[in-house]
Amino acid sequence: MRDQEELIVGLDIGTTKICAVVGEVTTEGIHIIGTGTHPSVGLRKGVIVNIESTVDSIKKAVEDAEIMAGCEISNVYAGIAGAHMQGFNSHGIIAVKGSEITQSDVQRVIEAARAVAIPMDREVIHVLPQEFIVDDQPGIQNPVGMAGVRLEVKIHIVTGAVTAVQNIVRCANRANLEINDIVLESLASGESVLLPEEKELGVALVDIGGGTTDIAIFAGKNIKHTSVIPLGGTNLTNDLAYGLRTSLTDAESIKTRHGSCLRNKISPDDMVEISGVGGGNRSRQVPRAVLCEIIEPRMEELFALVNREVYRAGMERLIVSGFVLTGGASLLHGVETLGEMVLDQPIRIGKPKGIKGLTDVVNNPMYATGVGLILHGASKHRKTRKFRIKDKNVFSRILQRMKGWFKEVI
Repeated sequence: MRDQEELIVGLDIGTTKICAVVGEVTTEGIHIIGTGTHPSVGLRKGVIVNIESTVDSIKKAVEDAEIMAGCEISNVYAGIAGAHMQGFNSHGIIAVKGSEITQSDVQRVIEAARAVAIPMDREVIHVLPQEFIVDDQPGIQNPVGMAGVRLEVKIHIVTGAVTAVQNIVRCANRANLEINDIVLESLASGESVLLPEEKELGVALVDIGGGTTDIAIFAGKNIKHTSVIPLGGTNLTNDLAYGLRTSLTDAESIKTRHGSCLRNKISPDDMVEISGVGGGNRSRQVPRAVLCEIIEPRMEELFALVNREVYRAGMERLIVSGFVLTGGASLLHGVETLGEMVLDQPIRIGKPKGIKGLTDVVNNPMYATGVGLILHGASKHRKTRKFRIKDKNVFSRILQRMKGWFKEVI
């Protein structure tokens, strides 16, 4: 009989879907034991615009996850995205008080680096150390215990709009949930889909969500740059709805089943059935190539914006391992080929790694953020004691634990 397991829940509050993923932390690793997904109608470009609709979607996604996992969820790790998210690098330096660098010195130098002017309407989400420098010796990951007289640090600070953060917390609280931590979604996705070798050599993660495309660049095992492009899969759906004169729901379905980024790979005889708006008009047959003529330029534009952002940040030389695409729109046919042509870099599709359990369910770029939030929570070693297990063996577990207590006392 195992001890009480630690359960961690990742809540991905996206523009097109709300996704809850439940993970069980054991000595063997992280086991995914439940998922819940529900369409999101209360967000626009990653920002909450309708509290009631968002709360309702969160409740339904969490309920589905509870039923599958057999637990009652009260604490979550929530993801945050949107064009309001901003990241920048900072630098700090202090004199070491003693002959040896202590954890207190590390905290002081990080505080010195984060002592920058931040507008009142913005809130710090992350302070991520990139590297420490001890007496002009760079590339140090953990300087504690080293000898030195001067300690420097380079950090990456991620900030978000105060109101956007407050609205996420408010929606979670109204759904009877407490938030343990709020995590930038691109960082969470990087936790689940990137390999350690890629982070070491240098890699760019491109998370193509419904409302935004999040970019995170890693090198030397640390984050170097983050940014957000306010374009995503929803823009493709809107373009298809206008171009094909059909509803947004049908356009999303057509994009998922028949969409392609490569016009020259589609047969002229390949046809797609399109329904009229409102269902009053008769359905009609449209060449699949017409879909590609709408999707391909939009995706080419998106990759061009990603490339421009990489060069604007001066990070093009750090991307040695190429690009990793994740998010729902990365499932489009031909997206890797088109991306390689525009970015002139190798590209692969990122799926969650390093997990067990329901791997066949979450082995999809759509779950990258949810699984990454669980991995982030596990790395923080925060025990979610407020979970109430609905397991048949709950009383036997309590009895077993009480027996252990009595043995320790005796």
